[in-house]
Amino acid sequence: MDEVNDRPEGLGRVADELALRPDGFRRVTQVLAERGHAHAPLWLEVSARTCAEAAEALSVQVGQIAKSVIFRRRADEVAVLVVASGDRRVDEKKVAAQVGPIGRADAEFVKSRTGFSIGGVAPVGHVSPPVVLIDRELFRFGEVWAAAGHPNGVFRLAPDDLVALTGAPVADVVSSEPAAP
Repeated sequence: MDEVNDRPEGLGRVADELALRPDGFRRVTQVLAERGHAHAPLWLEVSARTCAEAAEALSVQVGQIAKSVIFRRRADEVAVLVVASGDRRVDEKKVAAQVGPIGRADAEFVKSRTGFSIGGVAPVGHVSPPVVLIDRELFRFGEVWAAAGHPNGVFRLAPDDLVALTGAPVADVVSSEPAAP
């Protein structure tokens, strides 16, 4: 036991390290723990702002990166989160067919609605609940990786876990054209 903290050795260090992480990362870590998710977020020593950076850092395929794309729903200014496979391009017309007219979301909108900065938007832990759609192309993989509230934070999950964590429907929301590299 750690005599100072009266906790098993190492546990205090993990809690202390988490306290040093940004708010978004801590919020996602807490949500995942509360929901019993099996894999705690990882803090990468390199930025994983893009799907290519994340895939390289994790030694996985770009398609295994569950990218978060935020749109602004015009009718009510609610954020629409599309969690899509990193090697696919989100089709705005398909998204609009599911949720109504949408527009692009700028960095300020993303931050104010989600609590996360672009490049670190997680599928859970938003400050305002978004409308969420999950790209069916993610189900090509047994394991995917999502942002954990910061460009250096990621967490592992199965596509079915993503559905369970968000309660979101699986939809056809991507173009037949691959995403730009």
